[in-house]
Amino acid sequence: MTRRNILLASTALAAALVSPLAASLAHAQDAAGQPIRLVVPYAAGGPIDVTARALAERVKDSLGTVIIDNKGGAGGNIGADAIAKAAPDGLTIGIAATATHAVNPWLYSKMPYDARKDFAGITQMVRVPNVLVMNAAQAEQLKINSVADLIAYGRANPAKLNYGSGGNGSAGHLAGEMFKQKAGIFALHIPYRGANPAQLALLSGEVDFNIDNLAAAAPNIRAGKLKALAVTSLEASPSLPGVPPLSATFKGFAIDTWWGLVAPAATPKPVIEKLNKAFVAALNAPETKTRFGALLAEPVATTPQQFDSFMAAERAKYEQVVKASGAKVD
Repeated sequence: MTRRNILLASTALAAALVSPLAASLAHAQDAAGQPIRLVVPYAAGGPIDVTARALAERVKDSLGTVIIDNKGGAGGNIGADAIAKAAPDGLTIGIAATATHAVNPWLYSKMPYDARKDFAGITQMVRVPNVLVMNAAQAEQLKINSVADLIAYGRANPAKLNYGSGGNGSAGHLAGEMFKQKAGIFALHIPYRGANPAQLALLSGEVDFNIDNLAAAAPNIRAGKLKALAVTSLEASPSLPGVPPLSATFKGFAIDTWWGLVAPAATPKPVIEKLNKAFVAALNAPETKTRFGALLAEPVATTPQQFDSFMAAERAKYEQVVKASGAKVD
């Protein structure tokens, strides 16, 4: 083969290797004027939906119009699957949450997507602590003023404690099982059809304690109806001064609620970087921190790599928690 033929062949090979990425980037650039669809795998009105809409509003100057598409159902799996199977052009992104990307892969017997392979992280958005709460009147009656008191009562009364949650495999259920395991106590799990019925059961005295989302429990804590014994974040929450973290009793105990932004796995890296830059700026804006603070949610801005690593660590953690709980959805 002549030198000229070798050069031509090398040029053709390089073009063949580069062309898929170039075509993808060209498409993303051509689509710049089109709206971005942000899939929220839960119903409208909840904290995840509210924070997604707040960010969509803040990035409109840098990214253009972002339309929220609520696709609830199957514990978030329907919406997450829609993100995974969308075209990787930067025009469809969505929310990855504790359930969809850390719990459901171990909870559901059959999954429509692969939480490890089908997504590319953009940035984490939010962290919300959970809180161990008791009915205030019942806690006073049983003389339980701390986590140590609850553990002592549970050990002295092995058949008396129970706790409620929003259902089998819910965050409250798994956190409760993790707490029981660490504390070495037995408490009967009573699942309800959602977090609100579970909280009503606690307020009425049907159950002894819950591990609930701080945003949901805070109004009744402030009203004196619920007694907060500990938060489940690694550190104390500024929203509940004086309430210690469970990590003070059990080293390393951390089971927060979180969510963030992801794109389909094959989305080009420059597109991911552009999305990351816009959303991180929005998360760091003082107005965002104030708005999220009203929901007792802490904005968390990360690199795409940091969010991917975080989700992988959370999947590993929840694999052990779900298996220990015995929870399963067929």
